[in-house]
Amino acid sequence: MKRTAVINVVGLTERLLGEDTPKIMEWLQGGCLRRIRPAFPAVTCTAQSNYLTGLTPSGHGIVGNGWYQRELAEIHFWKQSNHLVQAPKIWDDLRQGDPQFTCAQLFWWYNMYSNADFSITPRPLYPADGRKVFDIHTWPYGIRNDIKKELGEFPFFGFWGPAAGQNTPQGAADVVSRWIASAACWMEKKHAPTLNLVYLPHLDYNLQRWGPCTNEKAAYIHGAHATTKRLNPRIRPDLRAIDDIVGGLIRFWEERNVQVLIVSEYGITNVDTPIHLNRVFRQKGWITVKEELGLELLDAGASRVFAVTDHQVAHVYLNDPSLKSAVQETLKSIPGVAQVLDEQDQIQKGMYHARAGNLVAVAAENAWFTYYYWMDDALAPDFARTVDIHRKAGYDPVELFLDPAIRFPSMKIGFRLLQKKLGFRMLMDLIPLDAGLVKGSHGCLPESELDWPVLITPKNVANGPDGMDSTRVYSILRGSVRA
Repeated sequence: MKRTAVINVVGLTERLLGEDTPKIMEWLQGGCLRRIRPAFPAVTCTAQSNYLTGLTPSGHGIVGNGWYQRELAEIHFWKQSNHLVQAPKIWDDLRQGDPQFTCAQLFWWYNMYSNADFSITPRPLYPADGRKVFDIHTWPYGIRNDIKKELGEFPFFGFWGPAAGQNTPQGAADVVSRWIASAACWMEKKHAPTLNLVYLPHLDYNLQRWGPCTNEKAAYIHGAHATTKRLNPRIRPDLRAIDDIVGGLIRFWEERNVQVLIVSEYGITNVDTPIHLNRVFRQKGWITVKEELGLELLDAGASRVFAVTDHQVAHVYLNDPSLKSAVQETLKSIPGVAQVLDEQDQIQKGMYHARAGNLVAVAAENAWFTYYYWMDDALAPDFARTVDIHRKAGYDPVELFLDPAIRFPSMKIGFRLLQKKLGFRMLMDLIPLDAGLVKGSHGCLPESELDWPVLITPKNVANGPDGMDSTRVYSILRGSVRA
């Protein structure tokens, strides 16, 4: 087998490649770029599962980054057990062909309790006193202490939230991706896995904050491709940073005779229209909200209809099936909703599964779905103004922002950290409730193929056709190792 490293550069598209990515462009001269027709939905957990199983959500069950678990009447997002993926993975297949094969998973999702040989993934500790202690989970367990001795603590503060992708006193904007890249080199030196899967998230943050393009109608030339969109200057430093990280990894692995592939999960496009499906359903009388400590909580189990939102896709669950036609018509009437998928549509798209919504709404390219269900911000639940990826009824990109209404955010952050250090219960309530701040999203099929994810391989690796289905990535990765 040919030892292979796969770098997952989140958000990378052909549109972003150019003068700000000289190291990747130089490497590409000896390689081959193919656009990937994105997974549906084009979100992290689904895309990665498509790549690692060769199946769509109908086969592996990962219908999004989260879904409603009907048996528990609870919404679950960002769970980490690999047992949720209901299909064999690429390392299962490759290990059958060679018992000496080993695989390392560095920050790809569903990393816990897989049978990959080595893994590292973010995982806070939750002591009984209510604290949340940032840390990582590894397999074997001993890796955790060994790697932290050499690289220091994982910079969890920059993995998600307002500090992600930003320069802070704790570290540079790209500190998380650099730590992961260092961990990939550490893994190669210590264990030399046959297949090393590496996830670099740096581009994801500011592409969602600011959007990839300006609103100007100016010509931007990329190779032979001309488009009326010009790159947003605010994301150019991020492109240079990720290019430097990827270039260093390519050089490191090639010196050790490890072939390198680059892949991305989705392309992010500009948005300007947040859609509040659960507020619409509440106005219809379909949402049940209960009051707890003077604030409002969505009661999914008692609601007749509700949406679990995930970027530009929303799973709509019907506890009252008699409302199906009414819900379909309501969804179709909402500005910014481009498609409403029923059971047959979901079967055709390869995402029909028991976990999926009875209906699936897809946003137009310039729109995205919030999870908001309250009508008055004063009644929003306490976690709405915090970074809390597990309690919310959907993905919340507004967590990338500090509330602009806070006059001295650094002072408030310092005060909250002091309260925490002294043992007081506190909320890190720094997140705004203004969905209009978000300027980039993903999940639907972008109109331009320049905004599709890409697969970049050496020329000697068998490639699929341009615009190949996301499930085809599996066979290319497998073939590159077996070569």
